[in-house]
Amino acid sequence: MVVLTAVLTIGGLTFLLASALIIANRKLYVEEDLRIDVVEEMLPHANCGACGYPGCRPFAEAVVAGIVAPGKCSVSNAQGHEAIADYLGIAVGEQTRIVARLACAGGTNVARNRAHYSGEPSCIAAAQVAGGGKACTWGCLGHGDCERVCDFDAIHMNSHDLPVVDSARCTGCGDCVDICPKDLFSLHPEDHRLWVACRNLEHGDAVLAGCAVACTACERCAVDAPAGLIQMRDNLPVVDYSRPHATRVPIERCPTGAIVWVDDSVGMIRGAASKKILRHGALPEAAS
Repeated sequence: MVVLTAVLTIGGLTFLLASALIIANRKLYVEEDLRIDVVEEMLPHANCGACGYPGCRPFAEAVVAGIVAPGKCSVSNAQGHEAIADYLGIAVGEQTRIVARLACAGGTNVARNRAHYSGEPSCIAAAQVAGGGKACTWGCLGHGDCERVCDFDAIHMNSHDLPVVDSARCTGCGDCVDICPKDLFSLHPEDHRLWVACRNLEHGDAVLAGCAVACTACERCAVDAPAGLIQMRDNLPVVDYSRPHATRVPIERCPTGAIVWVDDSVGMIRGAASKKILRHGALPEAAS
């Protein structure tokens, strides 16, 4: 009798809970737009978050809802954007591509190490040992964490152990920004061509003993730039990209080439006054 009562009680509770769930499902059910599935299938399924949404599904929902345009997806190509726009009968939307930029040009041929690091080939690991072996406290450690974390094959280490970003492949996902222990990467619109490729905060030519392309805070770029475009902060030039900045004038008198013009086909263009880089091999360690 006790067993039968227990079975009936559990059965009754199960029936009540199941009924409550069925009723709640019918009352609270929200019909989802079937176009979301179609748009999601048209997306590259990278789930990189570069569009500002946590994945392709939420982005598809936003596109169908009219919150964002298909062109916001930086991984998909023009044909993909147009296919989605044609399917939904909306505009593709203009979108300036966001890419990663590196605030360092100190490869092994121009920047010295103050100590030899022997351990796991990782910038994060090396940074735990007195900040890494670089003579410049703020410089790239060159162990390629950013290259390994990039899912789009947009970053490659060059022959001088310095990461180079392929803007055509970069989606602006920000993984390199998160992984770099020196905070050297940041995301910028692709049309930000005027770029400070240095994070050194020291002042004067003494910094050149550690890195030949470091900013010495000479302020020539700030003086030559259109009024208000470049301000010096903590011994570094800071570009105000809210102002018109399509000018190469600020780079021309930079003696070290710390401020450059970014060209997609050529790369970093240095000013006429910057010292030419002739060395190809690695520099010896700095004297302790």
